[in-house]
Amino acid sequence: MAMITVYFRESPSGGLHGFQSAGASAMRPFEIGAQHIARPFRDAYYWTADLFHARAENKKLRKDVSYWQQEAIKRAVAEQENAQLSRILKYKRTLTYPVDFSKTAVTASVISNPASEFDQSIVISAGRSSGVRVHDAVVTDRGLVGQVVKVFHDESRVTLLTDKESSVTAKDLQTGAIGVVRHSEGPEDLLFLDRVFKNKVVNKNDLVITAGRQQQGELPSFYPRGIRIGYVTKAGQTDVASFWDVQVQPFVDFTSLDVVLVLASSKPLPQMP
Repeated sequence: MAMITVYFRESPSGGLHGFQSAGASAMRPFEIGAQHIARPFRDAYYWTADLFHARAENKKLRKDVSYWQQEAIKRAVAEQENAQLSRILKYKRTLTYPVDFSKTAVTASVISNPASEFDQSIVISAGRSSGVRVHDAVVTDRGLVGQVVKVFHDESRVTLLTDKESSVTAKDLQTGAIGVVRHSEGPEDLLFLDRVFKNKVVNKNDLVITAGRQQQGELPSFYPRGIRIGYVTKAGQTDVASFWDVQVQPFVDFTSLDVVLVLASSKPLPQMP
């Protein structure tokens, strides 16, 4: 206490101040050395702390990016579904039915698409409870999809027009030539307008639609008339064949069906002979 008192009372040139200055000068090299020794450890500590902070921040940013990506996907899917529903509903309002078809169409989502090229069928979210019956026609705003082949309470199975067993009586809208649309039985979604006699006329780019009550053979058509099927991409004749060779490109993309309309029929099912 006495030394502290003397230190504060003496002048800056006093003995104790001189001793302090000399001691500080003597200890300076040790202080500098200690700083050099401690600096790598201090830098390593701060580097490690910054690294953990950066990793935590990076993890949070990745979570945020993942969240917003999912939100963007949900929004894009919702926009696509809304656009498809809007087109379907607009098409539904413009539908005109023959007298033997009901005045309403059942809107349904596609639950499952074809599992392979050998399974050309889909499952839709409408069944007996919605008034769907076997043989009802299924369409989109682009054209004919196929026909209901099995009905459950709230679901139905639809065989696509691309199935090798499917066929529909059709006609060339421009010329009136009648035939039967079948699948090409190849890997591509090409259809053929078969059984068109050579005395009829078929031209490239002609529109092919369902013929309705027009029929080939003993059984009437299950489809109402006037549903778009596709357009003629090739039409030709050979000397040995009795019919036209007509290739049809369908309007419907059978690989990306999301929403469809079932045209519920009120007519009694035809009896098989």
